[in-house]
Amino acid sequence: MVLQTIPGVDLIGAAMLLVEIGTDMSVWENEERLSSWVGICPGNNESAGKRKSGRMRKGNPYVRRLLCEFAHAASRTESTFKAKFQGLLVRRGRKRAIVAIAHKLLRTIFFMLKRGQHYRDTTVNYEEMSVKRNAARWIKKLTEFGFLPKPA
Repeated sequence: MVLQTIPGVDLIGAAMLLVEIGTDMSVWENEERLSSWVGICPGNNESAGKRKSGRMRKGNPYVRRLLCEFAHAASRTESTFKAKFQGLLVRRGRKRAIVAIAHKLLRTIFFMLKRGQHYRDTTVNYEEMSVKRNAARWIKKLTEFGFLPKPA
């Protein structure tokens, strides 16, 4: 499943999210419409230079809870979402940072489903990770087939 490539998203959570929003993203004009429907879009209530409370809007509570759960899990992984969470945590606090990461996750999910692509994190070197995971097995097979000398 494409959504499982996102840090913090598991199989059941991805299935529950797809049940709610669907896989056809042509229903939504853009990612802002989807985030507005979910009720996780950032509010901007400012007048005369004073910022007033930016409450969460009414929307789909099930998707909002799922996204906040994904955001909490993603904030504990080595990814772009963790870096963004750490930056927001200092300035805005834990709960607002979670909601901001949930919004970022929803936008990411929108574009992934629209384009049909897997998630590729900019901070993770996938080639290096693959080598770390598979190096011992590769070396074992190379020595087994005679391409490398057997250790004495």
